Amino acid sequence: MSMHVTERGLLALARHEGIVPGPYRDSTGTWTFGIGHTAAAGPPDPAIQARGMPDDLDAAIREAFRLFRSDLAAYEAEVRGAVTVPLVPHEFDALVSFHYNTGGIARASLTKHLNAGTPAAAAKAFMNWRRPASVIPRREAERDLFREGRYPAGQIPVWGVDAQGRVDFSQPIRRLNEEEALALLRPPMPDLVAARKQEPLAALHAFSSGAWFARLAAILTRLFRRN
Repeated sequence: MSMHVTERGLLALARHEGIVPGPYRDSTGTWTFGIGHTAAAGPPDPAIQARGMPDDLDAAIREAFRLFRSDLAAYEAEVRGAVTVPLVPHEFDALVSFHYNTGGIARASLTKHLNAGTPAAAAKAFMNWRRPASVIPRREAERDLFREGRYPAGQIPVWGVDAQGRVDFSQPIRRLNEEEALALLRPPMPDLVAARKQEPLAALHAFSSGAWFARLAAILTRLFRRN
């Protein structure tokens, strides 16, 4: 079975990248959205999305995470193709984070060391990619995740953006803790109406959920009050 980035790995990568909930121009002038999504990765094209901050911030963050998951598939595949030895999940998470930032998994010496059976040397080789200097803390975090399974802590910043695509990095407009981020990262649970349009088993699951019984209790209470 193919390896994929874990939820903890997704949150770690999002901490490094940050989230911009509206279209913005990156350092090359390319229209971008969310967590580094561009038209090159597929639709939607940020250049034609509504500019500025969204009315529904949670919905925009949820969409950013959805696109992030989708965009990561290509990076995951490239890591799987470059590495020829078995990996544990935290090692894979660290390598995908490195590749997402550098695009260098196929030519990096860390990959050569890893495939040669010297993971300690591979861990040290993360630090060969340390330019610009501002990326050094990220490289250290990826190295430690690869070597020790230590996921970075801290909140995920959400940055504001104006209608011209300029991001304000002076102060996040929101900081997501892990619980909040996971709630937005995971697909929303379908309600009973949506479940009825799905397979019978899915509908049965929704029928037996606590939320459905709460609605039923409220309906019965109103009926008894009328009598």
